[in-house]
Amino acid sequence: MTKVIRTDSKNNDFQKVDVLKRNRKKRSKNNAFFVEGAKSINNAVENGWKIETFIYAYEASLSHWAKALLEKAEADLHLELSTSLMEALSDKEEGTELLAVVSIPKDDLSRLPVHKDMIIVIFDRPSNYGNLGTLIRTCEALKVDGIIISGHAVDLYDTRTIRASLGTFFSVPIIRVDSPEEVAAWVKTVKLKEKDFKVIASTAKTEVSVDEADLSKGLALMIGNETMGLSHRFKEMSDEMVKIPMYGQITSFNVACAASIMIYEIERQRRSK
Repeated sequence: MTKVIRTDSKNNDFQKVDVLKRNRKKRSKNNAFFVEGAKSINNAVENGWKIETFIYAYEASLSHWAKALLEKAEADLHLELSTSLMEALSDKEEGTELLAVVSIPKDDLSRLPVHKDMIIVIFDRPSNYGNLGTLIRTCEALKVDGIIISGHAVDLYDTRTIRASLGTFFSVPIIRVDSPEEVAAWVKTVKLKEKDFKVIASTAKTEVSVDEADLSKGLALMIGNETMGLSHRFKEMSDEMVKIPMYGQITSFNVACAASIMIYEIERQRRSK
């Protein structure tokens, strides 16, 4: 049974939602995060994410979409707020009619599908919300099976990451790990199951262009930090290192751009094969 709470004040229920939106430590402690936007909320529901709370203005006339979603999607709580409180929570200038608090799933590498044609992207210490969100969009568009985020990074569950992903955030399994050693152990397990699986590192310090490598079988593509690149431990872990040829004066691509080019090359090779 869904609990319904109506409030005109910034009570504990309102403050919990507000702090989940703003505070990384509180998101981690409560294993929940704030979501705004029809596309993101739709994708969360369609992909089976647990909805803890739906938030809406009791004074407003809800659309057919919002009413239908509130009826069909299970949530522990419906938090009915005054219009002014809804506006205080929303980042949109025109406001929004529905917000949500969603549970954070466990960071378990077993959530990543393992099969002979798998594509996993490993992002080493991403430091920019826009880059991380853009990478998620690319991975969803080009059929990547999952993403691993390693080390100290921007918060995956920050509203800026979710917004930059344009709702695709909920369609791709994304796992956070503390260190490359966890990735190394996972790679070892995968190679026992899939003999042709290999690890590809993206780096400018190689003579092999990405289109010269065989990317037609199962693989993990490792992408480095925006400033420091890929850590030495990840490079040690790789079976092959590749680069994107560059002919201008700059020496590196934006990391999200580079990842998109490489993931497209993986897809191109598989289609041509």
